[in-house]
Amino acid sequence: MPSATSVSSAAGTRPAHRLRAPDRAPATSSGGPFLLLIAVCAGVTAANVYLAAALLPLIAHDFGTTASAVTWIASTAQFGYAAGLLFFAPLGDRVNRRPLVAGLSVATAAALVGAALAPGTAALAAAVFTAAAATVIPQLLVPLVAERAPADRRARHVAAVVAGLFTGIVAARVVGGLAGQAFGWRWVYAGSAVLTLALGLATALALPAERRTRQGGLFSGVAELPGLLRRSPALWRACLRQAGMFGAWSALWTSLALLLTGPSYGLSTATAGLFGLFGLTSSAVAPPAGGLVDRFGAARVVGAAYLLTAVAVPLFWLGGHVLVALFAASIALHAALVASQVANQTLALTTTSTPATANTAYVVSGFAGGALASAAAGPAFGHWGWTGVCAVAGAWLVVGWAATAGRAERR
Repeated sequence: MPSATSVSSAAGTRPAHRLRAPDRAPATSSGGPFLLLIAVCAGVTAANVYLAAALLPLIAHDFGTTASAVTWIASTAQFGYAAGLLFFAPLGDRVNRRPLVAGLSVATAAALVGAALAPGTAALAAAVFTAAAATVIPQLLVPLVAERAPADRRARHVAAVVAGLFTGIVAARVVGGLAGQAFGWRWVYAGSAVLTLALGLATALALPAERRTRQGGLFSGVAELPGLLRRSPALWRACLRQAGMFGAWSALWTSLALLLTGPSYGLSTATAGLFGLFGLTSSAVAPPAGGLVDRFGAARVVGAAYLLTAVAVPLFWLGGHVLVALFAASIALHAALVASQVANQTLALTTTSTPATANTAYVVSGFAGGALASAAAGPAFGHWGWTGVCAVAGAWLVVGWAATAGRAERR
């Protein structure tokens, strides 16, 4: 497998009919303030997918059921995100992203308001699915950042957005848990609607104007995905490896509130939410991971991330009884996930001439893997407790690596 730098150089010669020159010079939309806005917007919108995981005990209490009986709502959010990515993210290669980001922001905010007003679990799940499907804004912005970044710093620019995205994901547990305990889970969804609308519209206004030449139907990018994966073994590997990594993370992270608020530790929802701060510190891994990808290539960084996760999963199992082991495992797992995300996503964005469509294949694979793992983790926790959740995480990790280990990683 070539390094991300060498691939990005090749990918830089994209067909001219795909995208005319933007109205602004790349330098004006790739600097610090622009990257900061993109990163913050990515964090807030990505957090919408994980609010349910932080609020499961409160939702269960409100609807008069057990927490393990509503874990499927968290999985519904991930399936919704995967569906939204499948249909909306490829549009980044075909339409102007300004109105697309604005429209999705409005749709997400409306669905979050619906979640806040949901009278039962079925209505809540439908609203959560819709909100997650529309909140795919980060995956429209990452390809734009990669397109406009200097070739020798592309992974570092992608890493800046990934850092914001994962900060939002982890903060959803911390802020969601605290706010839910203080004001109720419905107000968490209402507040997220306001933040999503404000930041989404601000980001849409800041995006560079684009003139796209549309090829095929509006959703023809979906039809291109199978052929794109066949033609790009590097993209195929990135998809499967991140699906395994993200599945292991999702199984553990979406079930963690059940462990912390259950008989083993008996913590409140707010205290359990504070546990996310240990994962938040690992977002600092993204910038150095980007530098390592630019220097050594994606394959080495992903391999190191898998090794770190292989250490983290047994630590999580030990954390079922030893709290300090959960602290160490959480930091290690988030560091591995963020490093793997930077490496695999940079590779996905730079290995074809249609970055938005390739990014769709990559992120849909990752979130489908995460949703399936979360769906399996709920019943595993109900039958075998925390050991069952750790077994699901370990299985996803093994499958993600073994499915690609026999493939050549060089051109």
